Amino acid sequence: MIKVFEPVSLPEMDGVKLMDRVESKYVFPMAHLPEILEGMRSDYRLLEINGVRVHRYESLYYDTPDFKLFEKHHRGMLNRWKLRFRKYVDSDGLTFFESKFKNIKERTIKNRVNVPEITDAIEGKAEEFLKEFTPFASDMFVPKLWTNCSRMTFVNKNSEERLTIDTDLSFIKTDPAEQLTLRFPQMVIAESKRRKSSSVSPFIRLVRAAGVRESGMSKYCFGVYHLFSSVKKNNFKPVVRFAHKMAQGGMVRTGT
Repeated sequence: MIKVFEPVSLPEMDGVKLMDRVESKYVFPMAHLPEILEGMRSDYRLLEINGVRVHRYESLYYDTPDFKLFEKHHRGMLNRWKLRFRKYVDSDGLTFFESKFKNIKERTIKNRVNVPEITDAIEGKAEEFLKEFTPFASDMFVPKLWTNCSRMTFVNKNSEERLTIDTDLSFIKTDPAEQLTLRFPQMVIAESKRRKSSSVSPFIRLVRAAGVRESGMSKYCFGVYHLFSSVKKNNFKPVVRFAHKMAQGGMVRTGT
């Protein structure tokens, strides 16, 4: 199915980086994906790098030891942050340290710096970046979990929109004393990133027509919810129940 899309190259993507954007997330079962992709054919181009159209991403997320960043998400507070390393496995291991900030106007501002590799500590270029772009110090944070996925990245032909569709999702706890991995092979997480919330999105029209409603829970929070028993979770329970319904009971747990 993905072969029918017109390709877009990485240099062509530069015009739609959308580092300051409005985001809309959707969760739906893998069974819906072929029909949705078919409906997208005339409106989107698909990122292709060296002939590869589905790209593997590995992300390591950081938080304070007592999950202060997660807690702000759980309480629905704005002016909140996410911090992570991200590795583009199929692009010669290209790696960034990234910050995402959601402000009081519900706009997401993303910044990043190219780094040599993912490390347990935020150091070197990542530490310098943290000082420049955030109010934090590197010693405040520890690695919490890996979120890995296979991603297709689309560009709207007619408006300023990037669309990511993630499959083969896995969440891995970083604690070496507790080797725990969760996989969701039947769940799809899609995200539309646009300059304005009013921007036309054929994809959003398609998922709404399929009965899929918007879900505001991030992959990081979804992973923390499942992998850590000590955090507060009540506010996320309805969203998680919906996600499990969309995953069609396909959670696979390995480790202890």
